[in-house]
Amino acid sequence: MTPFHAPIDDSLRDELSAYDDLTAALLARRGVRTAKEAEQFLNPSYERHLHDPLQMKNMPVAAARLARAISDGEYIAVWSDYDADGIPGGVVLHDFLKKVGAHFTNYIPHRHLEGYGVNVMGIEKLAKEGVALVITVDSGITDTEPVARAKELGVDVIVTDHHQPGEILPDAYAVVDPKQDGETYPFRELCGAALAWKLVVATLAHGFTGREHIPEGWEKWLLDMAGLATIADMVPLVDENRVLAHYGLLVLRKSPRAGLVALCRTMRVNQRALSEDDVSFMIAPRVNAASRMGDPIDAFRLFATDDIVEANELAKKLEAANRRRRSASAAITRHVHARLAEQGARADLPPVLALGDPEWSPALLGLVAGTIAEEYGRSVFLWGREVNQTIKGSCRSNGTTDVFSLMNAAPDTFVQSGGHALAGGFSVRADAVFDFATRLNEAHARLLLEHGAAEEALPLRADAELALADATHGLLVRLEQLAPFGEGNRKPAWLLREIEVGKVSWFGKNEEHLKISLPQARSTLEAVAFFAKHDLRERARQLQPGTRVTLLAHVERDTFLRRNALRLRVLSLT
Repeated sequence: MTPFHAPIDDSLRDELSAYDDLTAALLARRGVRTAKEAEQFLNPSYERHLHDPLQMKNMPVAAARLARAISDGEYIAVWSDYDADGIPGGVVLHDFLKKVGAHFTNYIPHRHLEGYGVNVMGIEKLAKEGVALVITVDSGITDTEPVARAKELGVDVIVTDHHQPGEILPDAYAVVDPKQDGETYPFRELCGAALAWKLVVATLAHGFTGREHIPEGWEKWLLDMAGLATIADMVPLVDENRVLAHYGLLVLRKSPRAGLVALCRTMRVNQRALSEDDVSFMIAPRVNAASRMGDPIDAFRLFATDDIVEANELAKKLEAANRRRRSASAAITRHVHARLAEQGARADLPPVLALGDPEWSPALLGLVAGTIAEEYGRSVFLWGREVNQTIKGSCRSNGTTDVFSLMNAAPDTFVQSGGHALAGGFSVRADAVFDFATRLNEAHARLLLEHGAAEEALPLRADAELALADATHGLLVRLEQLAPFGEGNRKPAWLLREIEVGKVSWFGKNEEHLKISLPQARSTLEAVAFFAKHDLRERARQLQPGTRVTLLAHVERDTFLRRNALRLRVLSLT
C-alpha cells in the first residue's frame, strides 16, 4: 500500500493562507514554514535571494589574486573536472577570461589516463609552459601533493571545490570550499560550476585590466553553464541552488551559445522549452559521455566554441559517444543483475551490494551503480580496472546510507576515496577485491551500531489522490510553479486508483521503456516509465486491455518533438 505524506498542520496552513490547499501542502512538504519563505520559493529573485560571494571564506583573497593575474598578464590555467559540473565550470571561467582579454588556458585531465582531480604530472606540464596561477574547478580539495608540487615550482593555486575536505587542506594560495571548517557562508551546497561563477562575480568587484569590457549584468549570461551544472550534479535545489537553477534554465532557453543550439538540434529537443529533465536526462549524459567514451575536451569545446560548424560536428560526436555509453552501460548492468541473481532472492541480499570485474570500465560504473541502487533499494559499490591496471570504482547510496562515511569506516579497503553522502569514487587495494563485499558490509554494521539504529529505504509516498479526469494542463501549470524539480524538491507524486488500462506497449532500442494508454471519455492519456524497473516490468506484462490498476505517478509535460502534451510518469503500478 502506498503511504501518503503527513497532512499540513493547522498553524502552518494559517501561515500559508494566501495559497490554495494543494499549493500550501506541497510547499510545506518542501520545508517552507513562513509566508516569506513561500514567496521566496515560488518567486526566486536574482537580486534578493543570492548571497554575496565575498562572504565565503577565502573568496576575497581568491578574487583579488585572479584580478591581479589578469591585470599583470600572468598565464592562468583553469583546471576543471571532466564531468557535467567541472566542464560547465571550466566554460564559465573560459568565457570570463576571454571576455577580459586574459592570457589563459583550460586544462581538463583525461579520465582514463590521468584520473580524477589534480595530478603532479599535469601541474609540472603547466609550470613548464609558464603558468603562474592555476584555478581548480570541482576538484583539488584533497589533492595536497600536486598543490604542494605547484608551490615548489612557483605556481599559485586557487582551489575551488565543493567536495568534502580531508583532514588536511592543500597548501594553496586560497582554498574556496563551502564545506571547509570555519565556513560562515549562509549556504554550503553549491556545485563546482556555481563556485566558479561566484568567483567571477567576486572578481568583478575589483578593478583590473579588461574590466571595462564587462557590461553591467553580463555575468548573468554565464548562468546557462552554472545552472546546467547545478541541475546535472544533483545538489539540493534549495536556497541559492534554486535561484541558480531557475535563472539557469531561463538563460539556457534563450542562449545563443553555438554548442547548446547544436546539441539541442542533435537531440531533437526544443531549446526554448528546456526543462530540468532535459538537462538531467539529455544534456548531462552527453557531456559525461565525452570523458567516459573518449576525451572530455570535446564537451568543453562544444560549449566554448563560437563556430557553429565546429559546434555541429562536436554535438554529433557527443551523440555518438552517448550511444556507445548506453550500450556499454547496459551490458554491465545485465552482468550485475546476473551476478546478484546468483546470490539468491532479492530480499536476502546484504545491505551493501559490492562487486566488480576487471573487464568493467570504471568510467561507466557510477551510472550502473545508480541504476542498481534504485532498483534494489541498497547502496552499491562497483569496481573495474583501468587500462593502467588501477582498480577503480564508483558507489551510490540507496538514499539512507552515507557512502562517504562508509568508505571512511573501511580505510584498509581503499587506496583513495572521495565524494559525499550519496555518491563517491574510489580506488581499491589489490588484496581487497577478494572480500570487498564482506569488508563493506562489516563496516556498514559497525556504523549502524555506532549510530544506534538500523536503516530502511524510504517508501515512495503520494502527495494526494488524483482522479484521472483531474490530470489536466491546469493542474500542470500549478505544479510548474514549484519547478525546477530535483534533489531536495521532488516532483509531486499522485495516487490514481482503479484506472482502466487500454493498450500496453514497449519502446526503445531494447524495448526498455513502458507506455500504457489510459482511455478517458473524450481522449486517451499516456503513462510512461523510462527504463522500467524489474518489478514494474513484471507487473506490466500481466496487464490486459480493460484491467484496472492503481498508479503512483508524476504529472508532466512531454515536450519531445514540440508535442507539449500532458502525460503521466509511472513510479509504481499495482
